[in-house]
Amino acid sequence: MKHLFLAFTLICSSLAFSQKTETKPAPAKQALKFTTLEIVRDSVQYDNKDLFIFEFKNTSKKPVTISNVQTSCGCTAAEKPTEPVAAGKKSKISVSYDTKRVGPFTKTITVTSDGGDPVVLTIKGTVLPQKEVPMEAPKN
Repeated sequence: MKHLFLAFTLICSSLAFSQKTETKPAPAKQALKFTTLEIVRDSVQYDNKDLFIFEFKNTSKKPVTISNVQTSCGCTAAEKPTEPVAAGKKSKISVSYDTKRVGPFTKTITVTSDGGDPVVLTIKGTVLPQKEVPMEAPKN
């Protein structure tokens, strides 16, 4: 019985001391502060060339480089700044959507930079059907 009690005590104490205490790192502060993360347009005209513009500011004390802007599908394209965004300066990401696709859409754009975690932007809307153009009457 003593041996059983001793074995049990040793096992419990080894388990208690073997537990790893983790300290979570402080969450990374985002250097890029976007004015909006989502743009919604309820009624988009067919074959419209308007862009979705996401403006942001570099709130850090050093320049931030946007390394990648990844869209969720090939029907969406995005343009990012080619140069690093200086501390305290503003810039934008321009997004275009193929509006020859009629109906509702929701697309995401993931922005990766050296200024924090990736940021996900969203565009939503509904593309209206193409307006029918009345045919001209045949000339005699």
